[in-house]
Amino acid sequence: MPRWLNRNVWGMAVTSMLSDACYEMVLAVLPGFLPVIHVAAAALGWIEGASDAFSSFLKLFSGWYSDRIGRRKWIIVIGYLFTGTGLSIFSTAMTWIPILFGRIVSWFGKGIRGSLRDAMLSESVPSEVRGRAFGFHRAGDTVGAIIGPAAGIALLSILPKTFPNASADIPFRTIFLLSLIPGLAAPLCFALMVKETRRQPRPGMKLVASIRELPGVYRRFVASVGLFGAGDFSPTLLTLAAATLLRSRHGAVRAAQIAALLYVVRNIVYAAASYPIGALADRVRKIPLLCGGYLCEAAAAGALALIFARGNSASAEALAAVFVVSGIFAAAQDTLEGAIPAELGGSEKRGTVYGTLGAVNGAGDLVASALTGTLWTAVSPAVAFSVAAGLMMLGAASVPAVQRRV
Repeated sequence: MPRWLNRNVWGMAVTSMLSDACYEMVLAVLPGFLPVIHVAAAALGWIEGASDAFSSFLKLFSGWYSDRIGRRKWIIVIGYLFTGTGLSIFSTAMTWIPILFGRIVSWFGKGIRGSLRDAMLSESVPSEVRGRAFGFHRAGDTVGAIIGPAAGIALLSILPKTFPNASADIPFRTIFLLSLIPGLAAPLCFALMVKETRRQPRPGMKLVASIRELPGVYRRFVASVGLFGAGDFSPTLLTLAAATLLRSRHGAVRAAQIAALLYVVRNIVYAAASYPIGALADRVRKIPLLCGGYLCEAAAAGALALIFARGNSASAEALAAVFVVSGIFAAAQDTLEGAIPAELGGSEKRGTVYGTLGAVNGAGDLVASALTGTLWTAVSPAVAFSVAAGLMMLGAASVPAVQRRV
């Protein structure tokens, strides 16, 4: 077994696979559920942005707090428990309010454990193979993001036939409840498989001072990530775009199934590309690779803008190409944004390093998803995705100036 593929790396990969299977099962079918309860794209954009921002700001606090107390494992376990149970609240939704509440509960868990898990993963392997470890973890994470939507699509086909007289919302609500199975398995897996090396507590450590003391090169990197993030809308809006563009040809339910299947295609590409990108990052400069990944997502958003500008319809084949390019981006972003902070931010306050990046990503998520959803509803989807593509291009252009050697 390679020296980087240890018990912790395996444990975190399997845990993330289960957790992703839980919430991706829900998020893949959610765009099809929203029209049934008459929720608009603007509401989805604000829900996605607010919950992602809430989650990511918690990453900053939890990362700093774990550095202060010298422990991380059981905070992560509790986080996975919240993530695995929160989305089942969607089963009660008659308006957008329970969806927002369920998202916040689930993403509260994601927020308190996300940066801590990345910090533990970076500490579990030697620096020269960190890209491989993060790539393997992201691949495992994304296997869950394939299993979950695939299960959602299958259930969306089976349940209406099983209960032919049920209303259109019942299959969706059933899927939301079934997501509890992998959701509860994830924290159990982490508790049993991952071992933590205790660190010296630092009770005098202050949050604001810790952020100010981060290296200047790391702060510049985070600023570039934040600029890109202002256009990087939630993948749920990507799936909603596909469902919208396919509805006129296929009808609402079939369009939702195809859109969810395209999301599975995106995640297959994401899973397949994660480890090769991580292995490549251990051999070449990481910053240019990240810039290339950012340009992929800008191109995907630009393509959606062109498709919407030509009319409110598109072929599944054209949309599949958009989802493939977006999958390459996702692999590059998650792998490289996981590996780079450990090199630029130092090792003494690893939780704070990853937490700061998470908070900036959260601010970008809020701006991007809310802006895209609002422009979609108030102006047009073509304008919404054009603006997103422009912001992502600016962010990608600023990344290479961070540090020439990384």
